[in-house]
Amino acid sequence: MTYYESTGHLLLTPVDREAPARAVRLRELGLGERADPELDAFARRVAGALDAPYAGVNFVGEERQFFAGLHHTPDAPASGYPARVLPRDHGYCPHVVVRRRALVLEDVRDFARFAGNAVVDECGVRSYAGAPLTDARGMVLGTVCVVDLEPRRWGLQGLAAVKSLAAELVELIQAREETLRAG
Repeated sequence: MTYYESTGHLLLTPVDREAPARAVRLRELGLGERADPELDAFARRVAGALDAPYAGVNFVGEERQFFAGLHHTPDAPASGYPARVLPRDHGYCPHVVVRRRALVLEDVRDFARFAGNAVVDECGVRSYAGAPLTDARGMVLGTVCVVDLEPRRWGLQGLAAVKSLAAELVELIQAREETLRAG
């Protein structure tokens, strides 16, 4: 994976060669185009499990990312976050998708390639933990993630929790796919 274009400028979002195939797969599954009450409820569980003010179930397309599941606690500080739709170069979920593994940022400002991300300046996001949603075909569809507007020590327990919740959601997505095929 490269973070540099031929011009030598730093890319804040890595090149995603699987994006076209992922977009097709998401359409097959009927994901990433509309809010989903079941995924909103799942995001609420994620927020509770990690004691986070914001949580999401995010599907990453070619040009944008869509939070089909989204939750913020009633006492979460007002900010530009969360939004259901973000450009692909906003946030950290596209990094998780391309890397194909979980990512924990206790303070995004500690990492030069992440500190300049638009969600830091526009929305005030300071910490992130996310895990990929990898389907049975090996395609990473998106993420389960949590964010906070304050630095957070997610620790190994937070990492394990977000990975476990992602695996649980993949099972739900697979069950939905089987229902679609049988229907």
